[in-house]
Amino acid sequence: MPYNLKAVFVAGVAVSGLMIGSANAAEKVIIGHFGNPTPDQYAAAEQKFEKATGWDIEWRKFASGTDVIAAMASGDVVVSDLGSSPLAIATSQGVPIEMFMFAMVIGDAESLIVRDGSGIETIEDLKGKRIAVPVGSTAHFSLMGALQHAGIDENAVNIISMPPDQIAAAWEQGAIDGGFIWQPVQAKILQTGKRLISANQTAEWGYPTFDAWVVNKEFAEENKDAMVAFTKTMNEANLDYLNNTASWTPDSTPVKMIAERTGADPSQVPEIMEGFTYLPLKEQVGEKWLGGGAAEALKSTAEFLKAAGRIDQVADDYSTFVTDEYAKAAIAN
Repeated sequence: MPYNLKAVFVAGVAVSGLMIGSANAAEKVIIGHFGNPTPDQYAAAEQKFEKATGWDIEWRKFASGTDVIAAMASGDVVVSDLGSSPLAIATSQGVPIEMFMFAMVIGDAESLIVRDGSGIETIEDLKGKRIAVPVGSTAHFSLMGALQHAGIDENAVNIISMPPDQIAAAWEQGAIDGGFIWQPVQAKILQTGKRLISANQTAEWGYPTFDAWVVNKEFAEENKDAMVAFTKTMNEANLDYLNNTASWTPDSTPVKMIAERTGADPSQVPEIMEGFTYLPLKEQVGEKWLGGGAAEALKSTAEFLKAAGRIDQVADDYSTFVTDEYAKAAIAN
């Protein structure tokens, strides 16, 4: 399906010079997310972020990373969850955002699910099949990496650009043979399909993916204390889950509230959450992650996307788009 990622991000950069007022002056702070069943959804349901930051928060759900970047470039959204692939595209285009925390490292939570009876047993069987994916997403990056690993030209596969809800609908109608997608849509289509590969495998092949928390640089400078509080609260939410995973059962309060906020089935939430790896801040500030690894991953992702013709340029250094300032301060507080 035709699309133009370059146009989306160039347009975003063109409006990125709009002034963004401080949270104290704004009526509300709009924070983007993708509706994944994650520990922070429980903290958000209990309004812990509002209490910590003093912000009047509107949580806005997005279907794709391209939509997030356009909203952040316009100044409408100032903080958001964002996948590593669209983040690499945005930073390569110079959108003034910076990654300040890992949301999660992606594993089985993003997978290529193929329909029962589709005749797809191996990656090679994807040739000529209709595979849906949100173009420009981490799932799209993983799909392209899998095809490259198998030596398959992406033009040999009928790749269809669809947001998650459309993938679910197209699956119900029998219009697609497979979809590389995240939760909760993944769990729905798995009922009549099977997992062919996941982001865990593509990472092993050299195509790692993750979700990051990003912020508009100007907004962050004007709201440093609140940014530290936000980062600390996010870490506390992750630690609450990591330290009490066994108690987060389908009938537990956290899982029920997460299910209510995300639309996922409570019985599936625990398994969905296990598909992600949540990193405590104390691990994130090391060289492997925020201290250098994140910038290296963004550059390698950008280089891959440029070679695939998705972007025109790769920055010399991506460290200017990653900061550990708020993570370190959150640990110290």
